[in-house]
Amino acid sequence: MRPLPAALALALVLPGLARANLVYVLNSADASISVVDSISREEVRRIPVLREVHHLILTPDRRELMVGDSGGNELLFLDPATAEVTRRERFSNPYHMEHSPDGRYLVVTSLRRDQVDIYEAGSHTLLARLKVPDKPSHLAFSPDSRFVYVTLQGARRLMAIDLAERKPAWSVEVGSQPAGVIWNNGRLLVGVMGSDYVAVVNPAEARLERTVFVGRGAHTIFPGPDGRALYVTSRVDSRITVLDPLTLEPKARWDIPGGPDCIAFDPEGRLWVTLRWIAKIAVVDTATGQAETIPVGRSPHGIFVQPRREAMAPAPTAGLPAPRPTTAATEPEDLQTEAAAQPVRAIQAAPVPVPAAVTPHPASHPPAEAGSFWRQWLRR
Repeated sequence: MRPLPAALALALVLPGLARANLVYVLNSADASISVVDSISREEVRRIPVLREVHHLILTPDRRELMVGDSGGNELLFLDPATAEVTRRERFSNPYHMEHSPDGRYLVVTSLRRDQVDIYEAGSHTLLARLKVPDKPSHLAFSPDSRFVYVTLQGARRLMAIDLAERKPAWSVEVGSQPAGVIWNNGRLLVGVMGSDYVAVVNPAEARLERTVFVGRGAHTIFPGPDGRALYVTSRVDSRITVLDPLTLEPKARWDIPGGPDCIAFDPEGRLWVTLRWIAKIAVVDTATGQAETIPVGRSPHGIFVQPRREAMAPAPTAGLPAPRPTTAATEPEDLQTEAAAQPVRAIQAAPVPVPAAVTPHPASHPPAEAGSFWRQWLRR
């Protein structure tokens, strides 16, 4: 018998000290959201969605969890403390989304529709829709909320959008299929998913400064809660690389089989990561890099940790499905079906100014061992 995890053993002996967190996992190939108890390490709820969920964020008041169902053209709002769905809103293909630091804007990227939508954060009134080339993916803001930066997976570029003018300001080539982007110490860091590096961009000069090797399938970058490290996931090499936030030098590399993707941190400092290829998540000890895996739904993507005081009992009608095979061959061949768009007024963006060309680190093609599943999900 496998020994009990230390946290669960402590909870059984000292129940008054137990602090279970709820871990929300978006299963993009199973049209569902898994809710995992952090102490029992078990899935206790499975919330159905319309079609295909990818990313989630808290509302500015932190009272609701916003989940984007990109295939279903819908935003779901959940009470993060109880896992109850509180309301639903029609939204056009919400793939990735963030609120601006000043709380004024909600910006949503539409990977399938080649559009970036700018909303008023409180009312969700559409202020502008920018048609952009090609496959807008992840986004990040400047600290002063003047600009939003969007990766364009199909165009190999990072684009800056002026939120005051609501139009593109510049773009720069960063490499094959750029994905996650964050602001770090006056620079933009971009995971270049079609290759093996993080691109470092100077936003003041709209210029690629250098690249940092992390591993094939470099997806995105997550700052640690104490500000002492950056964690970069590489989905093809199945690796998490720990970078110094000031020098960007590697401090550690952890091999986490299964295609690590998105990351969240719990109040105890543990790292929770979705494993895209094997229908599991992992909880990682950041001091040692040791990981324990937990089954969830297929192709888990976004993840969020909600602190709680006591464990959540399984719902009587939770009806969790039996685990499915987790090999790449079980993934559906096509999840690209277009859903009906929400009718809104479109604003055509002006041509994007392009600075002098730069030559990024050579991109590599997806390796043969990744198989058809990697090729299908590389753009997500």
